[in-house]
Amino acid sequence: MTDILFLILRRLRAPLIVLIVAYSIAVYGLTLMPAQLPDGQPWKMSIFHAFYVVSYTATTIGFGEIPHPFSDAQRLWMTFTIYLTVIAWTYTLGAIFTLISDATFRSAIAHSVFAWRVRTLAEPFYVLCGYGQSARALAHALDSMGIRVVVVELQKDRASRVSIESFSSHPVVANADARFPNVLRDAGISRSNCRGVIAMTGDDNANQTIAIGARTLQPKLRVIARVKSDIAKVNLEAFGDIAVVNPFETFAANVALDLDSPEVLRLEEWLTTAPDAACPARIGVPSGPWVIVGFGRFGHYISSVLDARGIPWRAIDTRTLNGVDERHVLAGANTDSALRDAGIEKAAVIVGGTDNDAVNLAAITLARRRNPNIWTIIRQNHIADRVLIRAAKANLRYVQSEIMVHECLQVINEPMLGDFLKHLRKEGGMFAATTLEKIQARVGNRAPIAWSFRADLIQPGIFYALLQQPIPLTLKTLARDISEDEQTHCALALMLERNGITSLVPEEDTQLQAGDRVLFVGRRRAQTLQQQVVADPQAMEWLLTDVEPPRTALFRWWRERSRNKAKTLPA
Repeated sequence: MTDILFLILRRLRAPLIVLIVAYSIAVYGLTLMPAQLPDGQPWKMSIFHAFYVVSYTATTIGFGEIPHPFSDAQRLWMTFTIYLTVIAWTYTLGAIFTLISDATFRSAIAHSVFAWRVRTLAEPFYVLCGYGQSARALAHALDSMGIRVVVVELQKDRASRVSIESFSSHPVVANADARFPNVLRDAGISRSNCRGVIAMTGDDNANQTIAIGARTLQPKLRVIARVKSDIAKVNLEAFGDIAVVNPFETFAANVALDLDSPEVLRLEEWLTTAPDAACPARIGVPSGPWVIVGFGRFGHYISSVLDARGIPWRAIDTRTLNGVDERHVLAGANTDSALRDAGIEKAAVIVGGTDNDAVNLAAITLARRRNPNIWTIIRQNHIADRVLIRAAKANLRYVQSEIMVHECLQVINEPMLGDFLKHLRKEGGMFAATTLEKIQARVGNRAPIAWSFRADLIQPGIFYALLQQPIPLTLKTLARDISEDEQTHCALALMLERNGITSLVPEEDTQLQAGDRVLFVGRRRAQTLQQQVVADPQAMEWLLTDVEPPRTALFRWWRERSRNKAKTLPA
């Protein structure tokens, strides 16, 4: 706000001086003009009356000759005043209109309004830097979850697009460069209700600058950054505490998982998908020869997965790539002949992986003509082409926005779930299949939600269970549904962290200790019930003893009296 005031005063300094001088001359001159009262007595206008007359005259209101009829001298001076003030106001208004239309002034006003709107946010929010396809999909996903979004976008057309889109709670938008620390501060990263910063611009360097700047300004803030190069990923991971998402690498890793441990991929996809979604089937990527159309970064990640498993592949690219094994890469402008030279008739998989959707669609179509049974993977680059890409009916689609939303929500929703998935990949397919069966037996075939539970003695229910109650609190007890008459369980513990030691799918009779962290999966109802017993010692007592405790002071007194009486009776 100080910058705006300084800009106004600097731009309007000369017009304001001209206006003040014109009014001063008009008012003072009018007080000097002689006049007579109706009875012939001489009089002169006071400063107050003169200012009043000049004010309504200069603004073209015109109330007449007040307080008495004017003399010829006064009328002559008022004629001069009219022309003087009109010229002064014309000059001043012209300067005001020029200032209002100035891009710098409008930008300063917009930024000031943006900072004010961020300060008025009371609910939790995320700062989303960039508003491309992936960021737009993530903003709508967060909005559907009831999480507010603050958008910082450098390109004006993208920033203005937010205002015409449908949101339950409209994002706060700034057309600014998030690489500057003052922009991040105005976006609210230092506020207590800011949950994190997500850098999703189209430039890896910009995302690195934003992520490192946010981490430096707010060391405890959650930071997520999208990168597409290995160098950027290494730099951010070396900085520490930054969740780095590479959509190319993520997609290639999913392909690798399906080739090696399809059950791991199934469980991972199921636990990180939308609640109540069906358990996904195995993708079933063939392990035969592959043909990759387009050998950029996307193609390199796919080829590295195939090389690690000894799967033969050939790549087609219109560019001549230096330093690349010529046995693998064929350069050619004619896609049909290049496919034939790559051995498409005997290939098991075709990948349309260029940055041009039309080329990818053509490659898939031509490949099917020569090999109708070939398995197809297609890359979608632009959201406007999604209808064409879906019409290709490929076995697997790479859509960057969907991958980014999936990965970001995985970090945002429950960080502990991300740790579990890392351990899951190390355990392998047999462990994943067994865990999947346990989850389905407990919560059904609809995708559960995940949440973390901490046994903190500051919570009344935990304090009662661990220090005031002889009955041990186990994971199985904590997963019970106390609202049901029968012994039903509506949650399952996937991971237990105790004193730095992690246990996956711990035994249900494991007794909880103070400081334990547990990752549960189940229905929303299970999470709500756990929150109730943690906050209410009486609900915790009901959970442990299967007896509903008295709710009023009278009945609690009667219970204590009965207990004390029972203790005094002879054995």
